Amino acid sequence: MFRRVAIIGGGAAAATLLSELLERRPSQPLHLDWYTGGGALARGIAYGTTSDRHLLNVRAASMSMFAGKPRGFLDFVQRDDPTITGTDFLPRRRYGDYLEAEVTRSLQQGVAHGHDVNVIPFAVDALVPEQDGITVNHGDESRRVDAAVLALGALSPQPLNGVGDDVLESGRYLVDPWQLLRNATRIGPPPRKVALIGMGLTAIDVLLELSALWPQTEFTAISRHGMLPEAHHLAASAPADDSAELIEAMRQTPEIRSWMHLLREAMSQEGDWRTVLDSLRPHTPSLWGALPLDQRARFMRHARWAWERARHRMPPQVHEKIATLEREGRLHRQRGRMRTVALSSEGLTMTLEHAGHARSIDADMVVQTIGLNTDVRRTDHRLVSQLLTNAHITPDPLGLGVGALPDGRLQHDGAHWTRLFAIGSLLRGTLWESTAMPEIRQQARSLADQLLAG
Repeated sequence: MFRRVAIIGGGAAAATLLSELLERRPSQPLHLDWYTGGGALARGIAYGTTSDRHLLNVRAASMSMFAGKPRGFLDFVQRDDPTITGTDFLPRRRYGDYLEAEVTRSLQQGVAHGHDVNVIPFAVDALVPEQDGITVNHGDESRRVDAAVLALGALSPQPLNGVGDDVLESGRYLVDPWQLLRNATRIGPPPRKVALIGMGLTAIDVLLELSALWPQTEFTAISRHGMLPEAHHLAASAPADDSAELIEAMRQTPEIRSWMHLLREAMSQEGDWRTVLDSLRPHTPSLWGALPLDQRARFMRHARWAWERARHRMPPQVHEKIATLEREGRLHRQRGRMRTVALSSEGLTMTLEHAGHARSIDADMVVQTIGLNTDVRRTDHRLVSQLLTNAHITPDPLGLGVGALPDGRLQHDGAHWTRLFAIGSLLRGTLWESTAMPEIRQQARSLADQLLAG
């Protein structure tokens, strides 16, 4: 077993792995160094929001932190409010409360079991992986561990191409939407026109919050296809069968065009496309792993947008609020690719291109809401940059994190490390589904087994 383990990252994935390890009773006590980066423990960006407008997009019954305790989150919230049901979509801040409570309990339990746990509120500057161990550096300190796990979450967003330094320096173009939301109440007077680049769930969070804080502001949301995420049904539903026939057919023909045909056929037979997609979820990593690189690239170019809006759905009450904004004329959707953003006498002018035609949009503020950044080739993250520069990790060729084996071991120079792992969003290129808690908790359980087996 690996007795000395460093967990790097302070968000939900890191907290889940730490708690999984401390739940166990290995033959020898563990020495765990948890480098949290100094933020709020366990919450990360997703669960660090304090707004009740920001809801989980997964029902409460499916949000347990532990694979072996499926009612964990539901039991936690029902202690305060017994009327909550497993089908409810709850505020993300409540899930942050749950994660914090579970981490606190696990740390106390770890001490009782004789484990040595160091919560280190700093970021790691560098890692030096070797075959017999890993050196972890932060500041002037170095520690030697048996294994290390990167649980970094999404990387900081980077400006899109076509945005000049003068635009960034103006303060009118916001790369980080979460920083904007934290400071929105201090902005005055509110902008009259705000443009959002992207229409996924990040854009939905921004719209919900800013439309309430700035009641006179109008919003224009832009994406290639001009379509918002789909909505969950009010009532939970399950597929009529386990889709075994569909999954086997997909395995036999690992090609995107064929998969789209098979999915359309299955959806027409099932009657509800949601249940068909949801039945694929446990099998998505293996299906993705069967796709050749050229087919993955094809998916990214042509089908990703449709998959994302159908797979990552809005709670029904959120969908209704966004629909109300559209009916009131406060939200407008436009199709197109952003090509440039330039300063103008009135604020910013954005040039869009669609179907070979260009047009301009004027706005007082532009917010980049394109979702998670997992491209290690375009990041200012100090540790990731160091690992990449020293060829300790291999970037995913499609910008989906790092090269890794399905069990989380990181690849380098055509080989893989036996003591350096990742969990969560950095594994998206390997597993595709690797950012939501149902997948992260299973990764944490499997990785804990692996670390303790050594």
